[in-house]
Amino acid sequence: MAIHYRDAGSAAEAVRDSLDGDGHVVVRADLADAEAVRAMVDSAAAGLGGLDVLVNNAGIYQANPVVGSSYEEWQEAWRSTLGVNLAGAANVTWCAVRHMMAAGAGRPGRIVNVGSRGAFRGEPTHLAYGASKAGLHAFGQSLAVALAPHGITVTSVAPGYVATDMTSAELATPAGDVIRGQSPFDRVATVEEIAAAVVYLASPEAGWASGAILDLNGASYLR
Repeated sequence: MAIHYRDAGSAAEAVRDSLDGDGHVVVRADLADAEAVRAMVDSAAAGLGGLDVLVNNAGIYQANPVVGSSYEEWQEAWRSTLGVNLAGAANVTWCAVRHMMAAGAGRPGRIVNVGSRGAFRGEPTHLAYGASKAGLHAFGQSLAVALAPHGITVTSVAPGYVATDMTSAELATPAGDVIRGQSPFDRVATVEEIAAAVVYLASPEAGWASGAILDLNGASYLR
């Protein structure tokens, strides 16, 4: 397995060291840098001897309300958010697909995109984030059709709130009670719950799910 990071190198190394077996690698890139992305994917493929599975999970969550932000802040939020969440994922995918196709017959590829409930429910204070995740879902469904002849399947998950480093500060405030109350289970998802769905979608058994978007939000938003 290859673990990608931008800034959290120690955390990435800790994940690598926790994995069973050997041969796992850690690779670094700013996903907003297209050339760094290409070098990162090539490094991962070289370290692993090829690529079979890609999970597009990197993302940034930056507030950019249409009312209350300056025009400069508005532009910067769109540039940075789309640069990582959508264009970055698209560039990683382009590079990874070349390695998947080079593997040849008998090694079907799997791509799993981690989107968001916000793509459908709306993100009124994080507009660029919601739009980037909606774009990621649409990108994945288009890819599912384009890559099927090459034996590569593409699926997406759409989580609601998940207890991660990115959400921990907000969940620890009074707003956290409101967020947990969005689900009839009165909690948010664990990382393990989302990971279990991604592992299934990346498995050989999930090939016929290509094009699907799996909601993982504890019935907090139904569509």
